[in-house]
Amino acid sequence: MPKVKIAGHSISVPGHPVLRIALGLALCLGGVLGFMPVLGFWMIPLGLVVLSVDFPPVRRFRRNFTVKLGYWLQRRWPRVAKSFGFGPARNRKH
Repeated sequence: MPKVKIAGHSISVPGHPVLRIALGLALCLGGVLGFMPVLGFWMIPLGLVVLSVDFPPVRRFRRNFTVKLGYWLQRRWPRVAKSFGFGPARNRKH
């Protein structure tokens, strides 16, 4: 069963690709209706994370975002970055 890692935690997603794609799309579409009482805008990023298992462009977007978030947290709050599983800061060449 595939797992998605978010903030240092592994979350299991459905094993069949069709179920994962349907779940990811349902979460994204539900997030668009986030102004309604039960649904929320939090569903969009969660849907993208589920979709990232099967779609390389979404996977690259998630990975780039994770790396940038790690660098940003390391500069601002190293202790928080460590609690989310980001390692020590490295020297970056620009």
